Amino acid sequence: MSWDGFEAPLKARLRLFVIGVLVFSLLCTLFGRLWYMQVMSSADYSQAATQQHIRQVLIPAPRGTIVDSQGRTLVGNRVSLVITVDRSVLAKLPDSQQNVVLIRLAKVLGQKPADLKARTMLCGEPGASKPPACWNGTPYQPIPVAKDVSEQVAIDVMERREDFPGIAADSQTLRAYPEPFKVNAAHILGYLSPITTEELEDMDKAGQDSVPHRSDLVGRAGVERSYDKLLRGTPGEKDVIVDAVGYTTGIQKQTAPVPGATLVTTIDARIQASVESQLKNAIMTARKQTDPVTHKKYVADSGAAVVMDTKTGRVVAMASYPTYDPGVWVGGITQRELDALYSTKSGTPLVSRALQAQLAPGSTFKPITTSAALGAGYSPKTRLDCSSYFEVGNRRFKNYESASYGMIGFDQALALSCDTFFYRIAYALWLKEGGNSSDISTYDPLVEMAKKFGLGKPTGIDLPGETSGRIADRQWKKTYYDSMKDYYCKLSANPPAGTSAFLKQFAREFCVDGYKYRAGDAVNFAIGQGDTTVTPLQLATVYSALSNGGTLFEPRVVQSWVGANGKPHEIKPVVKSKLPVAKNTLKYIDTALKQTTVSGTAAWKFQGFPLDKIPVRAKTGTAEVYGKQTTSWLASYTDQYAVVMMISQAGTGSGAGGDAVRKIYETLYNIKPAPPPGQEKPKQ
Repeated sequence: MSWDGFEAPLKARLRLFVIGVLVFSLLCTLFGRLWYMQVMSSADYSQAATQQHIRQVLIPAPRGTIVDSQGRTLVGNRVSLVITVDRSVLAKLPDSQQNVVLIRLAKVLGQKPADLKARTMLCGEPGASKPPACWNGTPYQPIPVAKDVSEQVAIDVMERREDFPGIAADSQTLRAYPEPFKVNAAHILGYLSPITTEELEDMDKAGQDSVPHRSDLVGRAGVERSYDKLLRGTPGEKDVIVDAVGYTTGIQKQTAPVPGATLVTTIDARIQASVESQLKNAIMTARKQTDPVTHKKYVADSGAAVVMDTKTGRVVAMASYPTYDPGVWVGGITQRELDALYSTKSGTPLVSRALQAQLAPGSTFKPITTSAALGAGYSPKTRLDCSSYFEVGNRRFKNYESASYGMIGFDQALALSCDTFFYRIAYALWLKEGGNSSDISTYDPLVEMAKKFGLGKPTGIDLPGETSGRIADRQWKKTYYDSMKDYYCKLSANPPAGTSAFLKQFAREFCVDGYKYRAGDAVNFAIGQGDTTVTPLQLATVYSALSNGGTLFEPRVVQSWVGANGKPHEIKPVVKSKLPVAKNTLKYIDTALKQTTVSGTAAWKFQGFPLDKIPVRAKTGTAEVYGKQTTSWLASYTDQYAVVMMISQAGTGSGAGGDAVRKIYETLYNIKPAPPPGQEKPKQ
């Protein structure tokens, strides 16, 4: 046998040996790595596996309570049994099985399956409810679909977990409204709803501190919104261990939430309840009355009332009608309920008439005109004719009901609410300061005084949504003309069928020189008519300044807050400005307004009231509105309080609001109402 015969088997055995060594090395490496993973790194991999079954859940912070000035709870918290749906668990099921689970749950909850499904969808998804009824939180957070369920319903769901995967019953903290004295105060308190994605993005861009979480509820109106950051507190976090099905098996760790602050408002629930009741009663009573001119029932579609502490600017009570139940937002609102709140048929109850109704003030504006006139050359000794009408060009501006009182002074003109007296003053000042001049910088003492009284801009109250009202001066008229010229010129040239004769004539005149501030504008301005508008809150600040000697405060509805640590923080009154009116002028106006309730336009409503002990100064207003019935105003004050009531389309100021305002004062001063005439208790 040759050497070559031995060489081939040797090479084959060598190859097998090398392959064997390689295989053995690989096996040793594999077993070594397996040993390292199972023995040396078992703790790390065990922790990683556990983390795959941990879900981070936010623990909402108890929202701060809101109390009245006497410590009575206006808004608190309560615990409610809530059914939640975990979308991340449902998503693991086939679509058909998901629908079966939701149909089964809807039957237990007494809801329609379609409505229930819509509530589990994220805002913006096809088929989801409209905001804020849809869910705007993270899809990994349990979504509440039913509040205040019974214990039996919760037990049924939890005992049949195999029938309700991803469905849980949990306790949540919801807003509660104890309603002391049956108070509503919805427009002061506000409501909560989920934050939107757009709001979160805006907050992130602005770099705001304490940005809410996606599932947070935030204040939408009232003090809930203005003081949202204080009330919200800081949520806690909880790491929950879940099984493969998604049910909680334990808690790994958690941090406790920090409760929100307690807000102490300036509102007195006892007074607030009285104001709400009297405002509603006045509106209901007005609806039963008939307009003496048109012989139609008054519409009395809305109203507002404000009670202010004249020495601090703090709001003691503030009501708006129609109103709504703030509890309707608790736990989520249905689309039907949401539509009703924005409906014009129901009177758009979300609108706060006290802050947002912009209406001509009528004769309640006359103290401002008086202040301006007495600072522009007139004096308390001035006597002017209170004739039945005052003629400007070819137009007659009439006194209310064409009354005539002869030669009178400012004091009688205020008490009797004589329009023609103030027409004469406004016309004379208009001629003196330029007449028909189109110069928008022309000085006007009446306009300037209205601005000094804070009109034409927001009062600065610590509530959202306040409107500014409007001072219809030369500047405003020119701006309005520039924006509306094309519209009225087109209307004048080609009026549509059915256009009224008044509108045709107005369009023609406006198109030619609608920018001019005419004598008619000036005389209307002097008595609170025309295009000048105010809010009830603005008028309350004006009459508060008349009461306290000329200090214009920024109104407030919150006077202090108490943090989670129990430390109180006072919110001090803020002085906005001092009126540029002489003290003797304010005193003169004060004396004149006293006569309104003694012998003037409101005297018939204050018979039997102890005016000798509690003198009530007042001014009635009956503002004309084109195409509508007159707006009723009654603005008044004592040494301590200002009370203003406005009712839209309700007739005269004293006729619609007189009884209500009187009863509010009786509540403020704990006065026992006087018996009706003829029913006095006989003396013993």
